Amino acid sequence: MRLIAIAVLTATFVIPSSALGQTRRRSTPRPSSTTAAAQRTAQVRTQGATRVADQIKLLTRFTYLLGGINSGIAAADEEIRRKEASPAVVQSNQQSKARVRSSIQGFRDGLDKLEIDFRATPELQPYYIKLAGVAAGAATADEQAAANQFDAAGRTLLTVINRLTDVLLIMRQ
Repeated sequence: MRLIAIAVLTATFVIPSSALGQTRRRSTPRPSSTTAAAQRTAQVRTQGATRVADQIKLLTRFTYLLGGINSGIAAADEEIRRKEASPAVVQSNQQSKARVRSSIQGFRDGLDKLEIDFRATPELQPYYIKLAGVAAGAATADEQAAANQFDAAGRTLLTVINRLTDVLLIMRQ
C-alpha cells in the first residue's frame, strides 16, 4: 500500500509539470508585415517632405538675393540706356543676367525631377496632385528672365514657393 501511495504522489507531481511544459510556446513573435509597410511609407514620406523643404529653402534664399541683384541690373540697364556705362559695367550686367537665368533653369530642372519622383513613387502619389505645376511655374519664371523681366520672374518664383509650402503642410499632417 505504501508503494501505491508513493507511486500516486509521484505521478501527481510529475504529470502536471510535464503537461504544462508541453503547452509553452518557444518561438518568438514576428513583427507583422503591416508594421514594416507603415514604417516604409512613413520613411518615404519623410524623405519626400525633406526634399520639398530643401527646394523651399533654396528658392527662398534665391528670391531674397534676386531682389538686390534685380536692383543692380535695373540700375546698370538705365546707365546703358543713357550711354553712361563703361564696358566693364555692361559686361558685368550681362554676366549677372546670365547667372540669374542659369539659376532659374537649375530650379526648373530640380522641380521637374521632384514632380517626376512624386508621380513615380506610390507612397508620394497622393501629394503629387498638389505638387503638379511647380515645374511649370519655374518654366514661366525662366521665360520671364529670358525676356529680362527679373522682377516678374521673382514674383512667379514666390508662387512656386507658396505651392511647395502647401505641399509640405499637407505632408506633415
